[in-house]
Amino acid sequence: MISYHQDPDNCLTNSQKKSNTIGADILMKTLYEKIGGAAAVDAAVNIFYTKVMADDRIKHFFEDVDMKRQSGHQKAFLTYALGGAPNYQGKNMRESHKHLVEKLGLTDLHFDAVVENLATTLAELGVATELIEEVANVVESTRNDVLNRGFFRSTQKHS
Repeated sequence: MISYHQDPDNCLTNSQKKSNTIGADILMKTLYEKIGGAAAVDAAVNIFYTKVMADDRIKHFFEDVDMKRQSGHQKAFLTYALGGAPNYQGKNMRESHKHLVEKLGLTDLHFDAVVENLATTLAELGVATELIEEVANVVESTRNDVLNRGFFRSTQKHS
């Protein structure tokens, strides 16, 4: 199972951490809740994929993809990664992107384009810059897995 949950304190500004006027309910909000919950994730993913499909740097990765299904996967993953769900039932990032790395040459340039499109989408939806940076940090934490780099410990037993 993938784990990218954010510490709620890491989603707060220094001024919010120091403020005595913020109620406990705000301190306990997840990044998912702060950006607007399910409605925001749904809108963001829809707009995001419109941008992706128009982006010459990355649209070729989605040419033969069922985009309705892909959008569902992305919504589920973002909901989980931003703290809106306790787990994610999809494939891990390495497994789901391995063919893109090996057969289509997925690189940092492409990953950066995805992050850029997501950040632009969130800005267009009126998400605060500080929260966009937090979302970008969560996405950034997946870079090595998406690009199939570095250490990965399998949970499967080897005989």
